[in-house]
Amino acid sequence: MKVIDHYSRTRDPLISFEIIPPRRGGSVSAVFHILDELQKYHPPFIDVTSHAAEVYYDEKADGSLQRKVRRKRPGTIGLCAAIKHRYNVDPVPHLICKGFTKEETEDALIELNYLGIDNVLAIRGDDHGDQKRLQKDRGLNVYASDLVNQISDMNKGIYLEPLADAHPTSFCIGVGGYPEKHIEAPNLAYDIGRLKEKIDAGAEYIVTQMFFDNSGFFNFVSLCREAGIQVPIIPGLKILSNPRHLTTLPGSFHLTIPEDLSREVEKKPEHTLDIGVEWAVRQCRELLDYPVPGLHFYVMGNPEPAIRVIDQLDLFPFSTSAS
Repeated sequence: MKVIDHYSRTRDPLISFEIIPPRRGGSVSAVFHILDELQKYHPPFIDVTSHAAEVYYDEKADGSLQRKVRRKRPGTIGLCAAIKHRYNVDPVPHLICKGFTKEETEDALIELNYLGIDNVLAIRGDDHGDQKRLQKDRGLNVYASDLVNQISDMNKGIYLEPLADAHPTSFCIGVGGYPEKHIEAPNLAYDIGRLKEKIDAGAEYIVTQMFFDNSGFFNFVSLCREAGIQVPIIPGLKILSNPRHLTTLPGSFHLTIPEDLSREVEKKPEHTLDIGVEWAVRQCRELLDYPVPGLHFYVMGNPEPAIRVIDQLDLFPFSTSAS
């Protein structure tokens, strides 16, 4: 089922998750263990991140450095197939611009279509230093809006090359939103203008970047509605669980951590997880009262913080603490 249909068919808030594939050479059993834990909340869909090749340097015996390029976390499509057929949950593979040609994207979409996977999240992706070498007659999607246009074209039966009797796909397209604006945007209004371009191109829902201040999210939603964006906007949530998050999350995701939260963690770093869970519970309750159509938790490789939060929300039938 399409993500947009899950939201339209229920009045109750939905709980969804985002996970990350194992590293190259890693076992998928650890991911299955996470998914097993999350099934008690009956997630309608689960996002699976995608990762382009990264540049790294390997030191040789003579002390010289050899530049290498490798995808450290392949397997997004395979993991999505496992989620669909092992758990009967709709997977949402991430498709990214960075590191993939339009031709590679089209191939991935064809495979997903054959697997009966109905949803994709189209994002620009992070730059890991690998400049894709293009063969003749190959191209790149520079922005997420370009990627949305390519997927929307395939939904109309338009492929990169003219094909006789081309069969249209039927993907539900999600995109990312930034309550604190994208780092490259000069201001929030400009960023929302670019977001509307993605919606106009065919995107049907928005999942936000993680945030810790609900007022910024509420303002973001209000500005989106004023700009004519009427699709569901799903808050993306991360639970602060390690003192290092005070620096790594702002550094990696260009977000702001409220002073009250950072001050509390600095006073009692050994209790960071408890502090983060308590903050997230208050945050979720306020969001649900707003209300929001659902809560999307960035679980990645550690479901325990999210589980502790959800179990305090009394969202029957999702919460194991509900009677």
